Amino acid sequence: MSLIMQLIRPLINGTTVAGGRGQGDHASQLYNPLYMTIDDDDETIYVSDQYNYRIVAWRKNATRGEVVAGGKGLGMGADQLQYPYGVIIDKQTDSLIIADLRNKRVVRWPRRNGTRGETIFADVNCWSLAMDSLGRIYIADAEKDEVRRWTIGETKGTLIAGGNGRGVGLNQLNMPRYIYIDKNDTLYISDSGNHRVLKLTKDAKNVMVIAGNNGPGCHLTQLKFPMGIVVDDAGVLYVADSANDRVVRWFPCAIQGELFVVGNGKGKQEKKLNQPIDIRFDRHGNFYVLEYRDGRVQMFSSRDLN
Repeated sequence: MSLIMQLIRPLINGTTVAGGRGQGDHASQLYNPLYMTIDDDDETIYVSDQYNYRIVAWRKNATRGEVVAGGKGLGMGADQLQYPYGVIIDKQTDSLIIADLRNKRVVRWPRRNGTRGETIFADVNCWSLAMDSLGRIYIADAEKDEVRRWTIGETKGTLIAGGNGRGVGLNQLNMPRYIYIDKNDTLYISDSGNHRVLKLTKDAKNVMVIAGNNGPGCHLTQLKFPMGIVVDDAGVLYVADSANDRVVRWFPCAIQGELFVVGNGKGKQEKKLNQPIDIRFDRHGNFYVLEYRDGRVQMFSSRDLN
């Protein structure tokens, strides 16, 4: 990334709020984390701690995480996870819904003193997850290049996007890795292998490219292996542009993005980003970035972002 591009937005400091003490299995560490979700009611961050085979909860101001699912080693048992990916909160059942990737299942795990998970969908390549206003669960499958919608009791789900072979057409996907559903049940897909983000209106009647789609690169019209995505109430899209070590935002109908959080090269300092993999806002407008390589979550204050 050029210096001119870096200077479009001033560097801002983040605060490490989870991990950040090197890759490892200590309670204060994360090991190649992949996904996070935030419970605004108690300001807890749940992180999918991939190579520790666990989901870890980081309470506000905590210096270490609490294992709330898995953590029993690599395996297929009901008390184990195998390379967990997506994790979302189901407030109705007070549980976590976890994409247990290598066990090819989605499990529901009680948030309060849960010791084992219940498989709710089996034989599914589950990467990331999202839930709509009706409680239906969407699953991104980066191996079959598709997104399906599931309800409890189904064995196949309903195809929503992709499923027509790997490709660049609007009816195709290429390694969809992260998905997001906004308050209007609009679905957004981080189509990582195509270096773009897609938007599907409710019930997938219309599909459009809203970011990227100009090949891999670091120009503001481009993305390079985009990962986590989030959309605010104004319809602004935020993208963890992982291979470019930056977070960019795209306003509705924009032809290029704008730097939002940008690091000063790879590294562990608070001004740097090292492969941002997932992003979230909390209810106060603070912005969180999960870094895959550095094994940490950085928080950027809403005061500094305005």
